[in-house]
Amino acid sequence: MWFAAATISLLLWLYLWGFRDGYWRADQRLTEEPAPARWPSVTAVIPARDEAESIGPVIKSHMASDYPGEFNLILVDDHSADATAAIAADSAQAGPRPFEIIDAEPLPAGWTGKLWALQTGVNAACRDLKPDYLLLTDADIVHAPSTLRRLVGKASDETLALTSLMARLDARGFWGSMLAPAFIYFFQKLYPFPAANDHWGSVAAAAGGCMLVRRSSLEDSGGLEAIRGELIDDCALARQIKGRSERRIWLGLADTEATSLRDNRSLSSFWHMVARTAFTQLDYSVWALFGTVLSMGLIYLAPPLAVIGIPVHGDLRAALAGVGAMALMMLTYRPTLALYGRNVSAALLLPLAAVLYILMTASSAWRHMRGRGGQWKGRKY
Repeated sequence: MWFAAATISLLLWLYLWGFRDGYWRADQRLTEEPAPARWPSVTAVIPARDEAESIGPVIKSHMASDYPGEFNLILVDDHSADATAAIAADSAQAGPRPFEIIDAEPLPAGWTGKLWALQTGVNAACRDLKPDYLLLTDADIVHAPSTLRRLVGKASDETLALTSLMARLDARGFWGSMLAPAFIYFFQKLYPFPAANDHWGSVAAAAGGCMLVRRSSLEDSGGLEAIRGELIDDCALARQIKGRSERRIWLGLADTEATSLRDNRSLSSFWHMVARTAFTQLDYSVWALFGTVLSMGLIYLAPPLAVIGIPVHGDLRAALAGVGAMALMMLTYRPTLALYGRNVSAALLLPLAAVLYILMTASSAWRHMRGRGGQWKGRKY
């Protein structure tokens, strides 16, 4: 049994290393592109609900943008119970960019809160400003001064309908240092970025914290209304645009271009984030949940158990297969760890991170079965 499990794990790792579109290379990065003949107009739409802790630095970062074209900002206050709007207004006072705060209407049936707030801002932008591009970004994502310019440069140079960056997560503390790189690694494995960036491939993915979308492409693909009830709205938007529009999307990893201010020093920060949508990702299928738990166990737990368990099972072949699988695990995890300034030895904690993400996914299913799935900031979907 030990030899079979370790061998299957080794074969799975050989597949992931050699035949999963090179997801593990973590090499999809934003570069400097030639300046377009004319810098297109951009409007940022920022939905915010009780984001008083982060909204100040976020607005200031947009105001410090070095984008040479027309750039407007719209903050949609989604019924915040704190000082989000006041702090945002104060932070924008000294900035050079036009800034507007609008209130989200009461949430209609069938919409998620974030998408409805985005729709409110997009409606206002398209009605009053008619920008060439919309920057859909979160109220806890700080942008570097050059980020928008480089995003637009890439979108213009490659005629992209959707250009997105996976923001750098907070990786402080024990939990953050272990779970943040693992989250990025697992996301890349689930949605290989090179495959998503293949304009004719079937994989579509985006990162909701930072998405630059061409207004005409959004409208032509059905707009946000077409995905109004989606909990994993970023990947739903990517599928919609890639499937119905010009099929040209791009997703990359941010280093300092986009940084999340969400505090990840506690285990609960990751737990709530993953448990909110993990069972949705599995299409609410108990069988998919079972398959996920089984495959994660084989991939991440069988190798170290086969190695450290040799005094119990005494099967040298199983231990050697486990060593080979762990070597591939460390090899594929190394680029993502390097992105977060971690030594490759930190890959030894990936099995523990996998166990925690398995538990978070099971928790997501349990919440859904109890009618508490999709909860976020006081709302339940």
